[in-house]
Amino acid sequence: MPDYEKMYTVLFNRVTDAIEQLQTAQQITEEIYVASGEQANKNEDG
Repeated sequence: MPDYEKMYTVLFNRVTDAIEQLQTAQQITEEIYVASGEQANKNEDG
């Protein structure tokens, strides 16, 4: 008989890891976007 508890635990942990990786990627790209906007403002000002 399949060990459903183990299967669920593995799946839950891997999905949680994937979500955390996606959140990190989103945060990094948002920081890049904000920084590029700040750089554009500096270029326009002088």
